[in-house]
Amino acid sequence: MRKVIIMGAAGRDFHNFNTYYRNNPEREVVAFTATQIPDIEGRIYPPELAGERYPDGIPILSEDDLTNLIDKMNVNEVVFSYSDVSYEYVMHKASAVIASGADFILLGMRETSIKSRKPVISVCAVRTGCGKSQTTRRVAKILKDAGKDVGIIRHPMPYGDLKRQIAQRFKTINDIIEANCTIEEMEEYEPHINNGMIVYAGVDYEKILRIAEEENDILIWDGGNNDLPFYIPDLHIVVADPLRVGDELSYHPGEANL
Repeated sequence: MRKVIIMGAAGRDFHNFNTYYRNNPEREVVAFTATQIPDIEGRIYPPELAGERYPDGIPILSEDDLTNLIDKMNVNEVVFSYSDVSYEYVMHKASAVIASGADFILLGMRETSIKSRKPVISVCAVRTGCGKSQTTRRVAKILKDAGKDVGIIRHPMPYGDLKRQIAQRFKTINDIIEANCTIEEMEEYEPHINNGMIVYAGVDYEKILRIAEEENDILIWDGGNNDLPFYIPDLHIVVADPLRVGDELSYHPGEANL
C-alpha cells in the first residue's frame, strides 16, 4: 500500500481525499499539510469524514514540515491540492518532493468530479479576484427571474470545526450567525441569501450535492480562487482578468479551467 500526503489549504485537498482516496484500498493518506490560510494546521480530519479506514482521523500538519514528513512517514506520493499559485511555485514544490524521494501528483477532474442529477452551471476563473461572485449572482438572478429554483454551492472554506461543517445549508442570515461563520464566509454567503438564494457549503461535497438536488431545479457552482469545479458542469463559465494578461497561462489551475 502506497502512503500519501495531500498538500492543501482546507478545500480542494479534502475534496480530493473524499472522492479519490477515502475508499481507495491501494492508498493510505497519512497526513494533510496546510498552507495559505493562517492557523488551519494542528487539526484532525475527523473519522466522521475520513471514513472507516481511518478510525483516528488524519492529522493536518504544517506544509513547512513537508520534506521531513516524507522521510519520517515513508511517503510514496504527495498530491498537490490547492490553487491560485504560479507554475514556478508549483514546480518548486514538486522539486522539493521528488528530491525527498516521493512522487509528485496532480489529480484531474475524471477522478475528482461528481455528477449531479440536476443541471450544473460552474462559475470559475483564471485567478482569484476576477469577479466570480458577481458573475454567479448575475447568473442566479437570470435563472430565478425565469422561474427556476436555484441553489448556490460554494467552494469550501471550512476553517472551523470540521465535524460541524460536513454539509451546511444557509437560507437566512441567522443560519450564518448560528454556524459561527467566519468573516470570509459571511462575505460570500450574505449577498446570495439577500437575493433569496439558498447557499450550500461544507466539507463533503457529495453529501452537499444530494441535499441541494432535492431542493432546486438548477445548481450553480460558485468557485473559489481559480480552482476547478467539484461537479461535472453542464455549462462552465470562466472569468478572466484584462488587467492581468498572461496570468491565465501561468497560474495553476487557471489554465486548466480555460
